[in-house]
Amino acid sequence: MNFISTAALAMAMSTDAFAAAVGKGTALRKPRWSEALRTGAIFGVIEAITPLAGWALGLAAVNTLKAWDHWIAFVLLGALGIHMVVAALRNDEPAAEQDKPTRHSFARLAITGFATSIDAMAVGVGLAFLDVNIVPVAAAIGVATFVMVTLGVMLGRVLGAVVGKRAELLGGIVLFAVGATILYEHLSAI
Repeated sequence: MNFISTAALAMAMSTDAFAAAVGKGTALRKPRWSEALRTGAIFGVIEAITPLAGWALGLAAVNTLKAWDHWIAFVLLGALGIHMVVAALRNDEPAAEQDKPTRHSFARLAITGFATSIDAMAVGVGLAFLDVNIVPVAAAIGVATFVMVTLGVMLGRVLGAVVGKRAELLGGIVLFAVGATILYEHLSAI
């Protein structure tokens, strides 16, 4: 793969994570750059590891992975999104800005990062068929995701200020929509 192909693939693999990061940023109370960088690092590392894992799975798992990747992503992102929507709607009084968390738990970020990186694992499996050095491709995907997610969290900060008390609801809807889009794209391609 040449540089342009690798860069395009890296950007394409980071778009789902970017959308999820915007939702994560809206659910936080004025996220700082340190939290955005932390979130970007978690997503970026996961997004870099999954194509390597897919590469390692190789030919044996290609059909199984392609058959289920969209369902796994939909269930994980959909469940997280529904959880956020329910939490937002459960309160009769909208949460005040000071009641929002200042950071997400590592587990929640890792689950979201994994859910948005399943397509990168499938790409890794696909690249196992080609004469491609997977290490620079995986690194490019990780770096692109790190940058996109970091910016996404900070964009979520701006959107959170505009949306105000309904930021968690918006974030949950965004996560669910990302999962539903992944599912729709895979099912409509059949």
